[in-house]
Amino acid sequence: MTLGVDTSNYTTSLARYDGETVRQIKRPLPVKAGELGLRQSDALFHHTVALPDMLDEFLRGQKVTAVGVSNRPRDVQGSYMPCFLAGMSVAQAVASALDIPLYMYSHQQGHLAAALYSVKRLDLLHGEFLAWHVSGGTTELLHVRPGLQAACIGGTADLNAGQLVDRVGAQLGLDFPAGPALDQLAQRGENQRVRVSVNGMHMHLSGVENQCKQIDDAPENIARFCLATIAQAMIKITSQTGDLPLICAGGVCCSQVLREIFCAAFPHAQFAAPEFSADNAAGIAVLAYFNHIKNLPRSD
Repeated sequence: MTLGVDTSNYTTSLARYDGETVRQIKRPLPVKAGELGLRQSDALFHHTVALPDMLDEFLRGQKVTAVGVSNRPRDVQGSYMPCFLAGMSVAQAVASALDIPLYMYSHQQGHLAAALYSVKRLDLLHGEFLAWHVSGGTTELLHVRPGLQAACIGGTADLNAGQLVDRVGAQLGLDFPAGPALDQLAQRGENQRVRVSVNGMHMHLSGVENQCKQIDDAPENIARFCLATIAQAMIKITSQTGDLPLICAGGVCCSQVLREIFCAAFPHAQFAAPEFSADNAAGIAVLAYFNHIKNLPRSD
């Protein structure tokens, strides 16, 4: 059994994986009303406070043979966020105390592995596929090769989709993070005609915030306009790619409205379940398991 640790800027997460089933616990970081996120110093503090109790609850009576941890946002040079230091410290301490291996991955690799676990495509850990990673900190279309070696081939040129969702949510009086509440509003809204700004493989979302401010309509229609615009921009970019398996993950991809619009254009797209789409440690535990036994899963 492997332990996964992830300390993102939104959630403290732990997961266990035994080769068949993932079990996980999460604790959202507290954000004051009216604010749109946390400073890195505050996120690091909250992770540090939360992890000891979570570990005690989650590991008591469990035999762990390896530890995995996310130590950076993405697997590119210079990718760094202080909040991951909290997870690194705990993971190193557990691995050292138990004298077991420690494996390190990017937060994005964890998202991809969790999505593959969720949609029952772990065979793609040694395959090739396309993946949308759409969240508050990332809006990227990735070309993923064996070993989860991901290259960004498209995405946002300015505002991340999750940032747009939270800003429009704040405009409508929703608490941070606004994704779930905005999606619930949007599900009651009417279909909206949207115009997307896409240049090549990159979308421009900064103007959508102003458009939402100018819409004189019911909140549910404004919410639907916001999510529909993101979905249509994703569709326009995806339409320029080849015929590879298509996986979607990240907090914004929890949106039922976005899923319905996107899958109408790409029925073969597979979206991770919400608990494996938003920030989590599940994918980190899965990756550590297969690295530890040195045997990637094969396709049926």
